[in-house]
Amino acid sequence: MVGRSVGRADVIAALRGALEPAQHVLAMWEGGAAAFDRVDEWSDIDLQVLCKDGHVEEVMDAVLSAVEKLSPVDLSFRMPEPTWHGHSQVFHRLRDASEYLLLDFVVMERGSGKDRFLQPEIHGRPRIYFDKESDLTLESVDPAAHAAILRERLSRHGVLYELFRPFVQKELNRGNTIEAIGYYHAVVLRPLVEVLRIARSPLHHSFHTRYVHYELPPEDIEKLEELFYVGDATQLPAKCNDVDAWFSELLGELAEGPSESLISDVIANEAAKDPGHRRV
Repeated sequence: MVGRSVGRADVIAALRGALEPAQHVLAMWEGGAAAFDRVDEWSDIDLQVLCKDGHVEEVMDAVLSAVEKLSPVDLSFRMPEPTWHGHSQVFHRLRDASEYLLLDFVVMERGSGKDRFLQPEIHGRPRIYFDKESDLTLESVDPAAHAAILRERLSRHGVLYELFRPFVQKELNRGNTIEAIGYYHAVVLRPLVEVLRIARSPLHHSFHTRYVHYELPPEDIEKLEELFYVGDATQLPAKCNDVDAWFSELLGELAEGPSESLISDVIANEAAKDPGHRRV
């Protein structure tokens, strides 16, 4: 059920009201769907807060207190630390909000030196609710460094695909159909998707299937759907052959990988869509 009494604006207003007056809280902004102007009735809330060092737990407590004034929290999960991104993160689900309106909340310490995910070409343009001391600066993608990463990824996939592609047939030969389908997704489809994204949306090469329906041409989506939707294990050999052909075609198209100038052009095109971040 999508419709419940607590809505997106209610949650954001409650958190802003609780956090903005606190001296140890420096900034609050929203990423995710909001950063790409794609918020719909199924979107969750991706909020980030920057605080002074040593105040993470105070912020976490204030957030829980604020949302509990709107609705009981019926499910929470605090990410074990250290997290993969180096910040503190918690998920809260409110009883009186849509099951889709999950609060994904990240607290960043000012002095941590960790990535704040403020590269607009990659993460969209954040909705900034407050930034008391101008700590939030959009960061640019380095074209040369990104092109080098893509070249390394292409080189790696060219080798690993050849090494592990036979694992699908190996498990089919053994009659292990579940394992065969698992390998098909892990060592056949996953590298195909990354190489395809290097060709079509190189700034999101590591996003796997996320945003593919927004960023890839319809003909690519149609081909991916045919490859992803496996009716039963007997279809795997033919699908693997189709992936082989497309994978080889993409590697040939990309040659040694996108150039620095191509990445610069992609960045410029993204920047031209929206020249700045959003203050709310």
